[in-house]
Amino acid sequence: MKVEARADLGVEVSGLRIQDATAASAGEILSLVHAHKLLVLTGQELDERDYVTFARKLGDPQVYLQSNYHHPEWPEIFVSSSITRNGEKFGVKGTGRYWHTDYAFMPEPLPLTMVTPRIIPKQSRGTLYIDMEAVYKKLPEHLRAFVDGHDAIHEGKWRYKVQASDIDRSLIEILGDCERGAPAVVHPAVIEHPVRNSRALYLSSGFTTGFKNTPHEESQRMLKELCAFIEREEHIVQKSWCKGEILLWDNRCLIHKAAHADVDEPNLSYRIGIYDRLPFYRKRGAAAGSEVRDDYSATVS
Repeated sequence: MKVEARADLGVEVSGLRIQDATAASAGEILSLVHAHKLLVLTGQELDERDYVTFARKLGDPQVYLQSNYHHPEWPEIFVSSSITRNGEKFGVKGTGRYWHTDYAFMPEPLPLTMVTPRIIPKQSRGTLYIDMEAVYKKLPEHLRAFVDGHDAIHEGKWRYKVQASDIDRSLIEILGDCERGAPAVVHPAVIEHPVRNSRALYLSSGFTTGFKNTPHEESQRMLKELCAFIEREEHIVQKSWCKGEILLWDNRCLIHKAAHADVDEPNLSYRIGIYDRLPFYRKRGAAAGSEVRDDYSATVS
């Protein structure tokens, strides 16, 4: 296994077939992701079984809460697709076209995301990243003072994609189901990584809707100012997709956004979320290895 630093973000790993991955090499992959935030595995030829098996070597694969995203035979695989399969809709198209971290709107966010492209359109397609550890260090003093003392509210309902089963239902009914299935949650606006012992800003324009114990007007004003700073062009790194690659990244450090081509052009990618059996973040003032509990990662009453 050969590891090389990427010029912009993360590392590239070659010489490892995921089918041959051992417990030791899977552990090394996890260590590299925690250390470098983004890892790109090159030269892969794999089917769905290979992909899910590899995910299980890295941790516990997630099954996404909405079944319309699932691969029909492999529910651990989240399908982003503009194609049909056997004449039927296959997965969901146009996913993730906003800044976010996966499952930030749940009590236990998703630590790792793994993506492999299956059909790459002729136009540009890939993933955009922002390093939130680096952004936190660059924050103007008044913004850092604010986030250091606040908890952020995250909600997924505003990103819900309407399904055929929603025909003849009102928006208030649909939103009500979303709120019952995934109530708003609270996480610290700044989190500490359980391995890196580093601090990162934890919010996004995709899922963060405000700040706890903050008047609405101030909450929205600060969120707008923070997102404008986060999303500055100089903070954004793009990883274009290449055939035979697997991208694996740490959601504790990076927010991401799909760099979609025209969704009418054939494209297909497989995502698996992975729980790495570590706390997502260390609670405030806790020692290394502490679990994420207390009043954090709690739903909003």
